[in-house]
Amino acid sequence: MGVFDTIRQALGLGVETDATREAAPEDLFGMSTAYLSMESDLGFAPTGDAALCFADVDSTAFRDARSEVEAVLEAGREETGTVASFIEDSHGYSWVVLSDPDFEDLVTSVHFAADTLIEEGFGSRLLAALFSFERDGLTAYWAYSFRRGAYYPFVPTGGHERDSSLEFKLESNLDGELEIEDDTSYWYPMWPDGDAHPWG
Repeated sequence: MGVFDTIRQALGLGVETDATREAAPEDLFGMSTAYLSMESDLGFAPTGDAALCFADVDSTAFRDARSEVEAVLEAGREETGTVASFIEDSHGYSWVVLSDPDFEDLVTSVHFAADTLIEEGFGSRLLAALFSFERDGLTAYWAYSFRRGAYYPFVPTGGHERDSSLEFKLESNLDGELEIEDDTSYWYPMWPDGDAHPWG
């Protein structure tokens, strides 16, 4: 089993019954206050980047849904200034990548994108939302698993290494502010290529 096959299984794309509950994009709004604790208590500042990862479906209906997401985000750009781009990574997953110095605008845009896919009937294709933070050159992520209905921290340190002790520190500091995955076997890494973000 390859790395991304395991991700599919861990985050629930392989088997629909892996889900613990329906995809709940409202959970994303928890990050609207948690980012303040990341910065004030832990010294991690938002990088101005967030992303939504999903698995494509080769169908006209899904292409129409994706076009609707693009239209929603483009309309939002005029109001918030959030810049959205759509990319496909080397493993075949699709990402909506969002950039905005206003963190709350990022959260809102990720929510809009996820909610639109759910309303169009493709909530089961949502994999994860990632929010990026940085301290002293180290990038940490909070990942929200749509199939598990919970957040988990991910701190890659280069190669396929991660800082587990820092991840547990992030968990303990934000427990209560975020719905955190209590089964650490589901804290699955989404390894970046080199020093890039996981979305490339």
